[in-house]
Amino acid sequence: MIQRKDVQFEADGAVQLRGWLFLPDGPGPHPAITMAHGYAGVKEHGLEPFAQAFAENGFVVLVHDHRGFGGSDGAQQDVDPWRQIADWRRAISFLESLPEVDPERIGLWGTSYAGGHAIVLGATDRRLRAVVSQVPTISGFDQGRRRVVPEAVAALEESFSEDERAQLRGEAPRTLAIVSSDPAVPASYRTQEAIDFYLQPKPDGVWENEVTVRSTRAARMYEPGIWADRVSPTPLLMVVALNDTVTVTDLALAAYERALEPKRLRTIPGGHFDPYTTQFDKASSAAVEWFREHLA
Repeated sequence: MIQRKDVQFEADGAVQLRGWLFLPDGPGPHPAITMAHGYAGVKEHGLEPFAQAFAENGFVVLVHDHRGFGGSDGAQQDVDPWRQIADWRRAISFLESLPEVDPERIGLWGTSYAGGHAIVLGATDRRLRAVVSQVPTISGFDQGRRRVVPEAVAALEESFSEDERAQLRGEAPRTLAIVSSDPAVPASYRTQEAIDFYLQPKPDGVWENEVTVRSTRAARMYEPGIWADRVSPTPLLMVVALNDTVTVTDLALAAYERALEPKRLRTIPGGHFDPYTTQFDKASSAAVEWFREHLA
């Protein structure tokens, strides 16, 4: 029977990161997988089924919330990709320290924004023996050009500048909604699939529909795809949705072409959020197969 335990560990700045640890049946030490969610997501946004699938195949699984989100401490509702990557290294170290874990067989699974983190970590942390990058962010700049119409860019840039000036005056970082269908409400996402995903039922208090404005600027500056050809020789699996309009299918496919062996591409029908729902079986089985091949 799979056990799920609440855990916490300390990152830089005495920030406590919290999450779930899934322990498989049988004596250890076991191979392990570290997981985290994408942009402004928490572990309750559909990650437990993936973790359960991995644990059922004999892996210890750590799922942590990024700082400032869910159960973790830190500046609230603020997404800094490089801070999240640094914290994730600490998660790897935490896994290495557990007696149930074989430190020579640790893999990483990241999705969406964290799919970009998976590429960066795969290229820069050789403790990892296998990486899965699902529907990954590849280029914040190019994604931004697809999602923000040209006539709206000047106003967006001015909102970044106004936020900076306000912080100099001592004001808190300004915020916007993560999802909203109201065009009068500034929001990161407006599609119905994004609204349905982020607003799915969750326990009270684990998520807020709010993110800092400076998170948007950081996202538009984030270019994890440039690390794609540096992941090798660590094995890389990319799971790409064929109708992804969020992280954009063609950007992911181009990044896969730049990556070096060993690598594998698994394409699935549907859009950005389908790996968690209608295409879960295909997305999860591809990851299980990859981790079993390279960790077990």
